[in-house]
Amino acid sequence: MKKLPETPSAKFDVCCVDDEVISPSDALEARALDNETLGVMAKALGHPTRIRILQLLAERHTCVTGDLVAELPLAQSTISEHLRILREAGLIQGEIEGPRTSYCLNRAGLNALKVAVNSL
Repeated sequence: MKKLPETPSAKFDVCCVDDEVISPSDALEARALDNETLGVMAKALGHPTRIRILQLLAERHTCVTGDLVAELPLAQSTISEHLRILREAGLIQGEIEGPRTSYCLNRAGLNALKVAVNSL
């Protein structure tokens, strides 16, 4: 799977900036999504738990895995697996804080997905 190019909105140090605007560079990046990457993103959205995780991250702007375990009726290991799939698809990103990882939405990845789907 191809990784999305790094953009300012995709770096960990701006993990939870609430920037919903699609910049020209994000739109260009989205057009460059190949079918494989778009398929991986779509597949990641194919599970109701992963959609719920995205909703929770959107509501909170940041979250640690333990918070998600309290919200979802699943084991820590299962939630970690869902987070891995979303992260590898480029839909979320994580920032390591000591022994825990805080996750947030990857706005660049979500914007790229949005533009790519709209261009179908």
